[in-house]
Amino acid sequence: MTHHDLALIGFGGVNRALAEIIRDRGADLEDELGFGLRVVAITDLRLGSLMQADGIDLDAVFAMTGDDSFASMPGGHAEPRNDYVIRNSTADIVVEATFTNPVDGEPAVSHVRAALESGKSVTTTNKGPVAIAGAELNRVAADNHAFFEYEGSVMSGTPVLRFASSTLKGLQITRIEGILNGTSNFVLGEMESGKSLEAAVAEAQALGYAEADPTADIEGSDVQLKVAILANEVLGADITTADVARTGITGITAGDIIAAGAAGERWKLIGSVETDAAGAVTASVAPRSLPADHPLAGISGATNAVSFTTDLLGTVTVSGPGAGRMETAYALLSDIIAIDERQRSFAGAGR
Repeated sequence: MTHHDLALIGFGGVNRALAEIIRDRGADLEDELGFGLRVVAITDLRLGSLMQADGIDLDAVFAMTGDDSFASMPGGHAEPRNDYVIRNSTADIVVEATFTNPVDGEPAVSHVRAALESGKSVTTTNKGPVAIAGAELNRVAADNHAFFEYEGSVMSGTPVLRFASSTLKGLQITRIEGILNGTSNFVLGEMESGKSLEAAVAEAQALGYAEADPTADIEGSDVQLKVAILANEVLGADITTADVARTGITGITAGDIIAAGAAGERWKLIGSVETDAAGAVTASVAPRSLPADHPLAGISGATNAVSFTTDLLGTVTVSGPGAGRMETAYALLSDIIAIDERQRSFAGAGR
């Protein structure tokens, strides 16, 4: 039976959750999937870096506390050394889970490029590299017989990209609308109950939905990245985030909420992209007051949803969790499964 060796670049909540899945469910997954998973490298801003070709004892890693460092372990170093670990570890799949930079995608773009140039496949839930440099990175992957997967970059563990490319295959998709940020959706729901924007954001932060700085959520830049990904991946566009007009929810007032409710409508932050008969693409992020019969009007709380307008089925809507450490870790696992399938197909074709 084959196995895949993983390098976890960034060891925050998502990659820790993936490591927990491998530790706790590794044997069952091996039986189910037909391949094993082994972590051979980890980098972390606080812990440093660790490379062990025979596999890292994850229990020992999870037991580390306080001032502990990977430097105290065989193969460990006090510094993260991300590029060195990516290029020199024995991993065949790099799992990139560092922070999202909406401006230039760094350092994640460089991490992904380094892995692909080294012939290593990559999975990431990081929106930056996909939205900003996805086309380039896919070319680098193809040039080096590696694979680049990023299902979790749009809706966390809810498989919207593969749903569009596989389940909706054969349909012409002309429009995509989505609630793509659970924090903003939660905040708007709290405002419906009478809270101010500030109080609703504070509640979202208390529940762990919003970061200490919620700007990317409520100003729409998080959704802007996701709209660019959907446009390019699903509609075959070639746009950047600069092509996605953006308005956040900070301009929505209590009066707006009340007026919408009186009309039987609800405010939602909607990311949308559509293509016309000539192939021109229009993309935007903006709050909209949706009528009750709109497929996205009933999406509440931190849930995400995407509606696809198709030629043969009409509107098809997919909803599910758009955040959560374990849910996002599942997206990484689903990418690893996809990479394994693509590798087997590639090998079977005699390439």
